[in-house]
Amino acid sequence: MNDLFGADDASTPLTPEEQRDLLPSYIATRAELNEAEQQNILAAQSWAYGLRRPDPFDEKWLKRLHRRMFEQVWSWAGRYRTTPRNIGVDPWQIAPQMRIFLDDARFWVKHATYSPDELAIRFHHRLVYIHPFANGNGRHARLAADVLIVQLGGERFDWGQATLVDAGEARSRYIQALQEADRGRIEALVRFARSGAGET
Repeated sequence: MNDLFGADDASTPLTPEEQRDLLPSYIATRAELNEAEQQNILAAQSWAYGLRRPDPFDEKWLKRLHRRMFEQVWSWAGRYRTTPRNIGVDPWQIAPQMRIFLDDARFWVKHATYSPDELAIRFHHRLVYIHPFANGNGRHARLAADVLIVQLGGERFDWGQATLVDAGEARSRYIQALQEADRGRIEALVRFARSGAGET
């Protein structure tokens, strides 16, 4: 299958079982996979922004968003992963951690704990930190944060004006900002989310 499932720095490795859940039989390269996923994600964006009342604080809605983003490519789209990763919580902790996270996020909104931008980026970070799905966690968390910031009256984030799918300078800055947020310093991730291609 060419470079399709080869290791790189830009994606979470899939187990052999998860790899077998690829739906389109024509996909043979990483570029074809990225293109198929991107087309699916564009359709999901139209769906998410077309809803009268998207609910990013609802666990079922977040699962449905992931399913919409990847359902034409992966049979496991929208289902929590069942295998461990080198990032994220253990599989058995995903559901309880999601409930805790969403309760926290509702509290942040109710009590205006953070500015809208910081709240949406903290939401994004916690979702990536939990890493609930087999793959697509960053893209899912970015779209969820974009939906949330629009709901809070803000503008969608720039995310470095890059797709962040392929390894490169923008993705490296994004991952560094996520790691800073893991250590309790969210500012770099907020700056990155609002940055243009050359800013931090």
